[in-house]
Amino acid sequence: MPADRMGVMRGNTLIQPVRIQALVYDEVHLALPFAANGPVDLIEVHSMDVADLKVFEAVARHGSMNRAAAELHTVQSNVTARIRSLEREIGVALFHRHVRGVSLTPAGQRMLPYAARMTKLLADAKLAALDDGPPSGTLALGTLETTAALRLSPILSHFARVYPQVRLSLTTGTSSSLTEDVAECRLDGAFVAGPVDHPDLHAETIFEEKLVLVTPRTVRSVEALPAVKDLKTIVFRLGCSYRQRLEALLAEMGILTATPLEFGSLDAIIACVAAGIGITLLPRGVVTRAAEQDIVAIHPVATSTACVSTLFIRRHDAYVSSAMQAFVEVARSGLGPVVMAAA
Repeated sequence: MPADRMGVMRGNTLIQPVRIQALVYDEVHLALPFAANGPVDLIEVHSMDVADLKVFEAVARHGSMNRAAAELHTVQSNVTARIRSLEREIGVALFHRHVRGVSLTPAGQRMLPYAARMTKLLADAKLAALDDGPPSGTLALGTLETTAALRLSPILSHFARVYPQVRLSLTTGTSSSLTEDVAECRLDGAFVAGPVDHPDLHAETIFEEKLVLVTPRTVRSVEALPAVKDLKTIVFRLGCSYRQRLEALLAEMGILTATPLEFGSLDAIIACVAAGIGITLLPRGVVTRAAEQDIVAIHPVATSTACVSTLFIRRHDAYVSSAMQAFVEVARSGLGPVVMAAA
């Protein structure tokens, strides 16, 4: 064996050389060791543009080259070319192609979380370098619809007034979907219902809410619910913490319900309850006005069901920018809840 391909003896152990693969992400160079099957003296250098990873993420999220192209403001042929280039670079197929679009291969599934973290890491590195002076930049945040309606107006108004150079991007979702979006670096942070137990996330209690059972005004007590024929629940999409608590509450009462009616709008849920279609479980603050106007009826529930913390979550390994720090401080400030108008 040539001398330059031999291992190194340490005591009685032969240490074999490894192949070093250097991945180049824009101006960031990362050396990743890969154990070789045998002694290798080759250093492979690959250039992987971070833009390729962003395209990969978008295609994986949408399951479609067309929709990914629309999000990225480019043409489908460009997206297709970048994905093929990335697959050639790595040496494996990342997507299955089929008539309905594309889906991740096992290799693509394994790569996706690392791609998201890499693009986030690069964004954090740039942000840290530029984070000098007054808070600025963009914060991509998520929130529960109930939190947006009840809590966020004064917070967002105050923040926009004090920190005009920060652009806030706000999306709504369920606790489950928002937690996943923060963990996968699609959001910088989010307001979700607790508890949250995720190894990659930092969670801080911001608000405490008290949930109440919301029924048509003709239902005057919780005890009357078992007598309601064809009782229906009106809820947010699967993954909503309030929905899970409502299902557990009814199960404890021995009440069986039909398939729930799912809505993405708080106003639609309250309106359906007011129309006598079904019942729901919501923070007291979002239905107090409707109850006072006798549009719906509200009923207290056991403390174990009623008390829920609203948490602000973010990745614990993410760079905490001055904009993020300022936003969390404003959220902690205890600005009062909004008085909700009746639906």
